Amino acid sequence: MNLELEDKVVLVSGGARGIGEAIVRAFVAEGARVMITDLDNAATLRTELGEAVRSHQGDLTEDRSCRDAVAACIDAWGRLDVLVNNAGVNDGKSLAASPSDFRESIERNLVHVFALAHHALPHLTEARGNIVNITSKVASTGQGGTSGYAASKGGVNGLTREWAADLAPRGIRVNAIAPAEVWTPMYAAWIDSLEDGPATRAEIEAMIPLGRRFTRSDEIAAMAVFLASARSAHTTGQIIYVDGGYTHLDRKL
Repeated sequence: MNLELEDKVVLVSGGARGIGEAIVRAFVAEGARVMITDLDNAATLRTELGEAVRSHQGDLTEDRSCRDAVAACIDAWGRLDVLVNNAGVNDGKSLAASPSDFRESIERNLVHVFALAHHALPHLTEARGNIVNITSKVASTGQGGTSGYAASKGGVNGLTREWAADLAPRGIRVNAIAPAEVWTPMYAAWIDSLEDGPATRAEIEAMIPLGRRFTRSDEIAAMAVFLASARSAHTTGQIIYVDGGYTHLDRKL
């Protein structure tokens, strides 16, 4: 299937590792050009993938960095077709955290989603492009001990629907992907840090109905590429759960 993404320009936040890295690789495989914006240095990935990938290193909690990331796309390739809001971290700011800590969590996980979209909007309008937001099952299920992250991802879900309605007259589509348990290097490091790591992994896998396994990063990436493509031309305002049935299927399964 030709996704018609060749030479499209994509901005991926948090694209240096994990799910974001998989998304970058998937777009490059389809012939797109990708700008990574991340707090981490993406030089190794950029070197591996060649001229199709460039990177902007910066702290997305600073509005200037969001603005500069968009500008880097325009400077490099003269256009922006797709914004993938992937950056975020489950920082464990619970109800016991201070209001200041809660605000910081919202800045870390939600405000930059708005800022990147705000700065990208003129270019997405020109391209009749689209936005793919990476949210989380936590916004639907709760998790316990992570008020800031849950509120942020709930906000991402709300913005997905709001922007889909707001931007439809411009021909801009907005969708979201909600992962649950995705096996990434960060997740693996956490499992390895536990005294009973293998047992914990097995317990988590047992709760995932389809295949009793973690979702792979490339499975999230495949959905991101599809939603951004011309093959999803009449899909907007959707929150797609790529989670092996974890969020919605009965646990007795």
